[in-house]
Amino acid sequence: MVLVQQRLGVSERRACRVLGQARSTQRHSPKVKEAEEALRADMIDLARRFGRYGYRMVTGMLRAQGWTVNHKRVERIWRQEGLKVPKRQPKRGRIWLNDGSCIRLRPLYKHHVWSYDFVADRTHDGRPIRMLTVLDEYGRECLAIQVARNLRSDDVLEVLTELFTRYGPPAHIRSDNGAEFTASVVRHWLRDLGVKTLFIEPGSPWENGYNESFNGTLGDEVLKREIFFTLTEAKVLIEQWRREYNTIRPHSSLGYRPPAPQAIRPDPAFLNLPALRGPLPTSQGALN
Repeated sequence: MVLVQQRLGVSERRACRVLGQARSTQRHSPKVKEAEEALRADMIDLARRFGRYGYRMVTGMLRAQGWTVNHKRVERIWRQEGLKVPKRQPKRGRIWLNDGSCIRLRPLYKHHVWSYDFVADRTHDGRPIRMLTVLDEYGRECLAIQVARNLRSDDVLEVLTELFTRYGPPAHIRSDNGAEFTASVVRHWLRDLGVKTLFIEPGSPWENGYNESFNGTLGDEVLKREIFFTLTEAKVLIEQWRREYNTIRPHSSLGYRPPAPQAIRPDPAFLNLPALRGPLPTSQGALN
């Protein structure tokens, strides 16, 4: 603007009128917020580490690291850096009856409904591998991913036995009608433990939507990005991602928080209590 004024010899008012700019733009200098560059660096680092995450997921991870930012600010920096937002998957509707009730049993509390399913892939030499994924539908936590060349009903029982010992049996467990899940030994064993089985309709994978969505994320973030040269490598990388999924990766349905974070950030209001501002009393003072 100053250059235009000098060359044409016109006033600021006239130059702004011709260019269609407000005169306030010539007096206001944008202020860069403190720690803007540090925020930008952390955001780029997260985008580099988690290539399939969009700016909303990165916003959740920045908040977990202690940043006080909203998604609009992150989106602005995201676009300035030329980062690409992954395309959103289309939403799928649920199956509803004529009276408005839903066929699918919704989880009401932790370990109320589990779901499990199989995922297939191959190592670099072309040999197949199978993965058994077990998910807690209420908290979206992945309880286990068993990786092997072949998985049968006995392997399903082994995985469930370990999980039942650790967490206790769920009230319901959901699956498709695969032979490994409908085997009489599996159904009878679950019945004896008081676990009710929920089998989806054949050819209706959306009825097992929580697990299908998780399997899609597993394929998108791991199976389509990694080349497994050995079965051991597949086990290590998939287990590493499972822990990352539970403790680090934000989940949109949980308010962009991970399903099972390693630590919980305390409420800022709690930290501002007057009693906590000074030094903590010594053990002797506490006893007196």
